[in-house]
Amino acid sequence: MNAVFKALADESRRKLLDELHKNNGQTLTQLCKHLDMTRQAVTKHLVLLEAANLVATVWHGREKLHYLNPMPLHEIYERWIGKYERHRLQALSDLKKGLEENQNQSKKG
Repeated sequence: MNAVFKALADESRRKLLDELHKNNGQTLTQLCKHLDMTRQAVTKHLVLLEAANLVATVWHGREKLHYLNPMPLHEIYERWIGKYERHRLQALSDLKKGLEENQNQSKKG
């Protein structure tokens, strides 16, 4: 998981992931068109994204296609975000129920 956080720490790598989210299965050349950096820099970022398992590659003939792998992001969501969100959603649900009960009691009384 440390590799995922390290990969996500860089804005350029996040932009690469955003581009793959918009249009999955792009070549290096296609990805370079969306970023203001050299081909070598994009390659270096892709290597880190692959090491973090955020990008998977598939050879299609002579082209190397890059695909977003959302599973590490989902795992982060489940571990670090989802468990906190559940409590908030439960609190909002409890608040709503309480307000509705008070409103119903006010109508009766």
